[in-house]
Amino acid sequence: MLEKQVEAYFKKVVEQLGGKSYKFTSPAHRGVADRVACLPNGQTWFVEIKTEGGKLSELQKLFASDMQRLNQHYACLWNKDDIDEWAKTTTLSRHGG
Repeated sequence: MLEKQVEAYFKKVVEQLGGKSYKFTSPAHRGVADRVACLPNGQTWFVEIKTEGGKLSELQKLFASDMQRLNQHYACLWNKDDIDEWAKTTTLSRHGG
């Protein structure tokens, strides 16, 4: 499956959760996550979309580390199953589970 197909699926799932997904680029800061997902419960997620066989660049790994250190919501999702699991997790957090 192509990365753009995984991204389209991610966008659809975020919309089903009642949120918005934005394609994000930051020319001055390479390595920033592909997507920003804003969910109705006030959660904002930085999401890197990859496909099977892909890999995170060193700058993407640094961004992920920075997000963890700053206690931000970050996920790297590789396929539809990862996206579905992420959606369950965010739904549980929205309902205090």
